[in-house]
Amino acid sequence: MKITIPVEQASCQGLICVSFGRSPFFLIYETETKESSFVENSALANPSGAGIKAAQLVVDQEVSAVLTPRCGENAAQVLRNAGIKLYKTSSTSIEESIDGFVQGELPLLEEIHAGLSHHGAE
Repeated sequence: MKITIPVEQASCQGLICVSFGRSPFFLIYETETKESSFVENSALANPSGAGIKAAQLVVDQEVSAVLTPRCGENAAQVLRNAGIKLYKTSSTSIEESIDGFVQGELPLLEEIHAGLSHHGAE
């Protein structure tokens, strides 16, 4: 299964980004082969609508799940409409979050925030 995680840098030793839409990179990880790659978030610098554009970037990667600490409602709608499930991370560790997902320990992300596009986040 292909999953994605918003991350601060293009490194598996980096940290998970707390803002989905403003994440500098997305880690694309294949759970079966354990292969990883990174995609730069081209929506990062957008003054508004970054969450929606970031979500479309993720949809284009054909992932099945997103592991993230939080997500705005517009981005969440784009992801869910594409059949992508959202899981809540509780750690900033990429490795711990992937392990938790693979072991079925991550809960679905239920608390979707309204988005803060007018404040420069998501």
